Amino acid sequence: MSIVPSMLPDFRVRQRDYLLEISRLLTQELDLEKLLARILRFSIEMLAGQAGIIALKLTGGWKVAAAHGIAPAFLSYLSPLLAEEKVRELDVNELNRMLKELTYTASMGLLNGTGLPLSTRGQVIGVIFIFRNYPDVFTPNDRVLLQSFADQAAIAVLNAQLYGQVTFEKQRLDALLESAADGILILDAALNIERCNGAFEKMLGQNRDEIINKNHSEIIKWKKEPQGSTLEESVANGWPLTPNATLYVEGDLERPLPPPLPVGITYAPLIDEEGKLRNVILSVRDITHFRTADEIKATFISIVSHELRTPVALIKGYASTLRRDDAKWDKRTISDSLAVIEEEADRLSKMVDDLLDASRLQAGGLSLNQADVSLPNLGQRVEARFSSQSPKHKIITDFPENFPVILGDENRLEQVVSNLVSNALKYASEGEIKISGSFTPEQVIVCVSDQGPGIDKRDLPHIFDRFYRSTSAVKQTKGAGLGLYLARAIVEAHGGRIWADSAVGSGARICFSLPR
Repeated sequence: MSIVPSMLPDFRVRQRDYLLEISRLLTQELDLEKLLARILRFSIEMLAGQAGIIALKLTGGWKVAAAHGIAPAFLSYLSPLLAEEKVRELDVNELNRMLKELTYTASMGLLNGTGLPLSTRGQVIGVIFIFRNYPDVFTPNDRVLLQSFADQAAIAVLNAQLYGQVTFEKQRLDALLESAADGILILDAALNIERCNGAFEKMLGQNRDEIINKNHSEIIKWKKEPQGSTLEESVANGWPLTPNATLYVEGDLERPLPPPLPVGITYAPLIDEEGKLRNVILSVRDITHFRTADEIKATFISIVSHELRTPVALIKGYASTLRRDDAKWDKRTISDSLAVIEEEADRLSKMVDDLLDASRLQAGGLSLNQADVSLPNLGQRVEARFSSQSPKHKIITDFPENFPVILGDENRLEQVVSNLVSNALKYASEGEIKISGSFTPEQVIVCVSDQGPGIDKRDLPHIFDRFYRSTSAVKQTKGAGLGLYLARAIVEAHGGRIWADSAVGSGARICFSLPR
């Protein structure tokens, strides 16, 4: 085993070459793994070693980040050792001393080791430990050169770590932007679009290449005057006055292909250290559902107020008439008046029940009390109940023999058939209303058909929507637009489906299927 009293002049020249190479790496290599591998190789050559490791000090302690010439068994022992809690708090000198003792013991005195601390800005970020077969014997000049090498290596490692962090943050930001359900745009200070995510592409119906580098005003165009000041108007008036001064604008966004899209846009400014506007972040939300909800709410208030007013007015009118002291009513008049009051009270009660059912659906669905159900018997009960209500209609039930018994909530299924028959009575002024059934090995099918005007094809996709009523029948018929909505909910709760078949002028037929 040879001892080197000092570094040879020609070797010192090579060391300076290593320093130059590290300086070059500082500006060129930003891949941390590749950088550590090259620094370690240079260190082993410069210190005439046989093997080496680079351990970095991370939040959780020391970790082997690069290794060269180390036996796998020794490395598998060393890695968990450095992660131990008692080792985490060691400073670089104590770590070097521990590694030297470990190396000397493990090699039975054949190997020694030397460590170069990696530090920058007064902070130790790691250590280069080289295994070799002679002790540390360095002149003061040698030590200055070695420390210069280690300092350059530390700066290169720190830069690579920072670059890795920046790259990771960029990837995370990219993933965040692309996974966002809302459209996101990033504008520069001149309000030109720098970035755009996939959600906004879908909203606008244009490719990213057609959006980026365009000015905000070229992409965000309003069909009509929006609610709130536009971005251009606000910037012209000095926006933003503070870093947290967000804007909100709501309106119909024009698109290359109609219809316009209802959106709400939040503008958030990004201010630099000098207080100047650097970027504007746009969050574009599709508010179609919110607008639909507002329309449903307005429709609900309008329909319910109208539908409640009529029976209440009739009940009050007949009751006030019967209470008049200046008139004497015969039994028939009193009976007829009370019948009207009872009928209108039943209407109110049914409307309240339907509204409660609709509320239960919104709150989490209907509960079913399942038992064996005979649909032919159910149909006959509905026929008997409605036959006396309208002399202009003939209600018949037609089910084949041996119609299968199914498992279901009898009261709820009777509500479905009753709603379908009631609907047919409203929209077909006269004629036959037929409750029919058929079955297959997997399911049963029940249909209610009439001989009325049929369903307009414009109304067909919406007839099962909550509060929806045909525009042509709003004035002619009574109801809150909940019958078919509740029928669909009950059928779907049973695992079935409901649909409508209609051709204008040939009557309507609404069918539902249930599993056997």
